[in-house]
Amino acid sequence: MRRRDLLAGIGGLAVVGGGAVVATRSRTKASVEPVTVQQLDSDGSVVGDLQVPQRGQPTLLTVFATWCSVCRRTMPEVVRVHEETADVQFVSVTNEAIGQTTTSEDVADWWTTHGGEWPVAVDRELELTAALDVRSVPHTVVLDSANQIVYEAQGEKTAGELRDALAKT
Repeated sequence: MRRRDLLAGIGGLAVVGGGAVVATRSRTKASVEPVTVQQLDSDGSVVGDLQVPQRGQPTLLTVFATWCSVCRRTMPEVVRVHEETADVQFVSVTNEAIGQTTTSEDVADWWTTHGGEWPVAVDRELELTAALDVRSVPHTVVLDSANQIVYEAQGEKTAGELRDALAKT
């Protein structure tokens, strides 16, 4: 009986340890190929196709949803960093199912209400979502000018955390 308990304990530690490795695995320096998303008509944004990320310029990319309270709380922080940062492409993308529970106009209105003044787009085909392995929102990615990920995180971010991430470019 004790041997079985010991083996079960060792097996449990292996699972927990393996999970910790997966949870802390970093994708920094992974290269991201540009994906076309559909830009919306809103403050700082005009209707049309947009390649994200654009090679040759650092990018701060956020994936958000209009129903997400954490996204709403994070917006003022991103706005603050956008206002004080030059030579960085800021892009925010929603992966919500447009046309089902929300519309493009809903997203554009949310964007304006929360102070967004940079391109906002919809990942209709979920290509960018898949390329970045986005599993929850908000999801923040900073890419260098060669489109390599230098920072990637989920959840609420402060302006300081975003500044530190951009410093890595």
